[in-house]
Amino acid sequence: MSTATTSTSNTGRTFFGHPGALASLFSVEMWERFSFYGMQGLLAYYMYYSATDGGLGMDQGLALSLVGAYGGAVYLSTILGAWLSDRLFGSERVLFFSAIGIMVGHIALALLPSYIGLIIGLILVAVGSGGLKANAVALVGSLYAKEDPRIDAGFSLFYMGVNIGGLIGPLLTGWLQVTYGFHIGFGAAAIGMAIGLGIYAAGRKKLPASGNIPNNPLPANERKRYVLIFAAVLVIIIAAFATKIVTPENLASTVAYVVIVASVIYFALILRSKKVDATERKQVWAFIPFYIGSAAFWALFQQQFTFIAAYSDQRLDRHIGSWEMPPSWVTSINPVFIIIFAGVFAAMWTKLGKRQPHTAVKFGLSLVIVGAAFLCFIPLESFTMTPLLALVGILLLCTFAELLLSPVGQAIATKLAPAAFGTQMIALFFLSVSLGTTLSGVLAGYYTPGNEIPYFIAMGGTAVVLGIAMMAATPGLKKLMGSIH
Repeated sequence: MSTATTSTSNTGRTFFGHPGALASLFSVEMWERFSFYGMQGLLAYYMYYSATDGGLGMDQGLALSLVGAYGGAVYLSTILGAWLSDRLFGSERVLFFSAIGIMVGHIALALLPSYIGLIIGLILVAVGSGGLKANAVALVGSLYAKEDPRIDAGFSLFYMGVNIGGLIGPLLTGWLQVTYGFHIGFGAAAIGMAIGLGIYAAGRKKLPASGNIPNNPLPANERKRYVLIFAAVLVIIIAAFATKIVTPENLASTVAYVVIVASVIYFALILRSKKVDATERKQVWAFIPFYIGSAAFWALFQQQFTFIAAYSDQRLDRHIGSWEMPPSWVTSINPVFIIIFAGVFAAMWTKLGKRQPHTAVKFGLSLVIVGAAFLCFIPLESFTMTPLLALVGILLLCTFAELLLSPVGQAIATKLAPAAFGTQMIALFFLSVSLGTTLSGVLAGYYTPGNEIPYFIAMGGTAVVLGIAMMAATPGLKKLMGSIH
């Protein structure tokens, strides 16, 4: 992100003291999250509810595993979105067409029956969301110079938009599902994405011109080779499912292995690239602990859509007076807290400026807090039905952990990115989210009602230990990161 680009983006109207173009990105991400979380809040229930309740009647353990695998695939597809951006089209174009794909995917879930609609819809939403995520973050990062102390606050504001959508989406789709059925809920997600797409299309011209320029353009004579590579990968994927090497039962673990291999390859390619200088190479090395910490955090946090989804359906007392809250509404508790506290965190980072804690300390605290949240489940084992306020308190802790890691993690990915691999470094951050999200489905399979304490100790204790290790590594990371805070 050049200083020239930043100075251009800062002229004219501002958005809460930030570049005005942030408003357009705030809007499209808000509506994309509305559609994404509106659909994902229903997904596990749609899979394991019986046909008489409008579901597919799938085994619950398999359904939770597939939800994790799907979430992992969303973030895994950021690789494709980032590569198309950096090598061919630029971030802005990839974001626009990805949004179209998401909308079509939700339409498929709403209109196509049974497993046909599920497969086509989830593939389109996964690929589209992956393309939109990495490039929206890249475009936000392009609005600031690397040394601009507002960048963490800017990402926190952007993250508030994410969570406004994440709040409203499940509330509306959950009510529609209970009242009219799953497919009407999925249809509302499609309409939300259409609204976001329209607003974004109207504001595309406000974005920096650099968003239309690939960072590392692919030479024309190499394009045929890459077309063949992509075709071969597609054939391998189809063959793996056709021969049952990959099955619904092992899909989550397969996605996890693919993410790990892809991450190792990505790090190796960037570290060995001649377009990366010595300073940038040190900063890439520094990013590896952040990748690991991020994966560990999301493995716990994303269990909102796996273990906590089933827990909310079966173990949570959702009655408020005589009215029973839909289980999918639990998905909206975290966004409520994000909306309340994201501005507080943004203001705090802005006020502290260069005196704020180092990013490694923020990551470490995040892991300790999310680990403590899981340990808080232990005393609830003795309850027949968990009080709603108890789960609200646990999700509040998860929110504080999220605000310490997620917007900050996106910001550090942009700050540590080599010039030739801007969007692809963001894709690496999302690969850590992919790995963690996939593991959230795998780990949920180890949860056993009636024998819960070992599960919570293993989840929470591991996160706390990793968080302490992250904070202890701060001095060494400072040396590798140089002037990057």
